[in-house]
Formats: sequence, C-alpha cells, structure tokens
Amino acid sequence: MNDHGLARHTAGVLTSLAAVAVVTGAIFALEPFAPVLSLGVLYVFAVLPVAVLFGLAYALPVSVASMLAFNWFFLPPKHTFRLTDSENWVALAVYLVTAVVVSGLAARSRRREAEAERRAREAALLAEVAGALLESSHVQEELGQIASRLAGALGAGRSRIELDSVRRPEGHESAHELRAGDRSIGRVFLDEEPDPVIARRLLPGLASLLAVAIDRERLGRQAVEAEALRRSDAIKTAILRAVTHDLRSPLTAIRAATEGLENASLDLSDADRTALLATVDSEARRLDRLVANLLDLSRLEVGAAEPRPELWTVEGLVGQALAELGAGAERVTISLHAELPPIEVDGAQIELVLVNLLENALKFSSPADPVELRGELREGEVTVSVIDRGPGLSDAELERIFEPFEQGRAPSRGSGLGLAIARGFAQANGARLRAEPRMEGGASFVLSVPAASPARTPA
Repeated sequence: MNDHGLARHTAGVLTSLAAVAVVTGAIFALEPFAPVLSLGVLYVFAVLPVAVLFGLAYALPVSVASMLAFNWFFLPPKHTFRLTDSENWVALAVYLVTAVVVSGLAARSRRREAEAERRAREAALLAEVAGALLESSHVQEELGQIASRLAGALGAGRSRIELDSVRRPEGHESAHELRAGDRSIGRVFLDEEPDPVIARRLLPGLASLLAVAIDRERLGRQAVEAEALRRSDAIKTAILRAVTHDLRSPLTAIRAATEGLENASLDLSDADRTALLATVDSEARRLDRLVANLLDLSRLEVGAAEPRPELWTVEGLVGQALAELGAGAERVTISLHAELPPIEVDGAQIELVLVNLLENALKFSSPADPVELRGELREGEVTVSVIDRGPGLSDAELERIFEPFEQGRAPSRGSGLGLAIARGFAQANGARLRAEPRMEGGASFVLSVPAASPARTPA
C-alpha cells in the first residue's frame, strides 16, 4: 500500500469510528424523549456518509458496529450483548439489514458518480488533446504536454509518449502500446502501473487522435512539397519559354544585322551600317538585361539577395534610376515632397526596383503620355508612386502581376520578370510594393519604405 492508500485507509477508519460515536451520543441525548427502539434507525446516518466517502468496505463494518453499539448501550440488559426480549432481536436484525442495504445503495451510487466523473475527465482530456493537435502543425512538440495530462488521468506520476517506439521499459517503467486499429503509433511509458480499465478505455482514443494528427502533418508536408514542386516546374517552364523566345528574338536580330554587315555583295550606305550597328547594340543590351533579370530572380528564389542597408535620400535613388533609364527618362515627370527623410536600404537593390517600375510604366504607356513619379511621407513611411496611363489592371491582376513571367492584360516584348524582381528586392529591404488601379485609367505602383529613425539620420 502506497502513502496515498495508507492515508485514505486511516481516514476511513477514523471517520467510521467518529460517525458511530456521534450517532451514539445523539441517541443518548434523545433517549428521554423517544422510545429507544425507534432511535436505532439513526445509525443509518453513520453508515451513509461512510458509504458515500469510502465505499462498501468501510460501510459494512460501520453497520455492524452501529448495531453492536445500540445493543451495548441502549437495549436491556445494558452493557452486555445479551438480549432478553425477542422484539429487540427483530429490531436489531431489521436495523442491520437496512443499514447494509442503504450502505450498498450509497456505495453503488458513489461508484457510478465516480465513474461518470472519470469518464468526463477522460473525455475532456481527449478533447483538449484533439484541440492541441489541431492547433499545432508539429505533433512532436505537443507530446510533452499530452503526456503530462495523460499521467494525471491514469493516476501516474510521470509519463512519456514515444512515437514509433520499440524500446523496452527501463527500471520501474511500464510500457503500453498505442494502437489505432492494426496500426502501431508508439508507446506510453509510465512510472507506475495504471488502472487497467481506464488504460483500456483511454489509450485507444489517444492513439486514434495521434494517428490522425500524424497523417495530417504528413499530408501537410506533402502538400507543401507538391506546391514547391509545382512552382519550381512553373518557373522552369517559364524560363524555358524565355530562353526559347526572348533569347531567340534578339539573337536572330543580331545575326541578321551582322550577316548584312559582313555581306560584301550588299551595297550599304553609312546610314544603313549605322542602323544595323544600332540594332546589334540594342539587342545585345536587351539580352544583357534578360540575363541579369534571370540571375536576379534566381537569387531571390534561393534567398541569396542579402541587402546591405545604408542611408540614402530618395532624390539620390531617383536620380540614379533616371540615369539608368537613358532616353526614356525624358518622359518621366518627378514630384517629390520637399522634406522627405532618408531611408535605410540597399541602394543598388532599391534603384533596381525604381528602374523596373519606371520601365514597366514606360512600356505600357503611349509614347505621347508621360509617366509620373511622386514621393511623399505617409504615417512614418516614404512612399514612391509610379503612375502610368496604360491599359490598367483588374482586381484579379493586382497580385498576379507580381508573379514571374506575368505580363497582365497587354503582353509586350518583355520577359515579365521586372515586377517580380522589384517586389522581391523591396521585401528584402523591409519595404512593401503594391499595385493600385486608377479611376482615370492606367495603374499606380506604390513602394512604401520605412523612414530612417532620427538616431540614424545625420545632423
């Protein structure tokens, strides 16, 4: 018997003695006012609490002790266990049978109540486990908490759940299989033997919950892997399309121009030669730009675009972006707030963001329409908006337009990489890039960058 069992046994014995003594004292107090035989039934009040609190094993001795005390103290001849009146024998027998029946009924009611409480606790435990497993995406991380709750439900001090375990118990451990149907989930290791009835009722339910959670986690990983493969295949397909189309077109133009320049049978004027050389130069630049975009996209896909933040003014970054645009910069109108704070970003990456946004706007706008670049301060963020007057964007295209190789509703000669790269570099620098439709036509691309903290701003 462990310490808990010994303490309960001691409490049961003391309570039984106290109950008999209290009722005996009450009968002594009532004896002058009522017939003594009618007072014997009061011993039921000694039996009932003992039966409810400690069970039939303690209530039966209390029933016998009550009748003996009633005989000893109240039935003539007193202070002996002999009875001279046959009516007293009948009364004692009736009281004893009544006490035994009442104690049995009370004990049975208590057992049923205790069983209902245990089942309610087990159901609550399984509900808590189900909730914890549903909220978590990693079953292994929840096993510690589940094991702790399981130990309390099984009356053990400590428990440990090991998935797919085949090890044997060590020392005083007891091992119990977790099986969901014919499938072995793992084992539960306890520091003492649990109630076998509770274990048989609780462990299969726990095993089923763990099996469902394990399957859900596995299917989730497979879904993520499948999505990654799908995106990878889509990018590979798009890159192949770019290689077969976007690379072939400039290469064809360069080859045709060089063959014309090398053909001695052609009588080319100086203007014709200049035009062919210009074609070679522009198509070579187009190839260089496409290769650079593919390299930038690959760096962003593998997370290798690590920014090197420095303090920059918006005016400086816009100026460098316009210089990179070349002749196209003449169509850009600039409107910057007079007191824009500096921003802490990788200058080369944010310059590329601005260049890609401006090139995209110029490409989809009519040559006669200007492209606007506005800079202002909004709620602690520096926002740069590039506004075009192109075909615009539908609501469905506002996010899709930033996917690699996506060209919106009006495909152009470009590769469809510029906006994807722009958003990737913006996010790498802690900025946000979004597209907004315009009621008057065209689209607006808004770059929002946190303003540098005053401590970082030079005086």
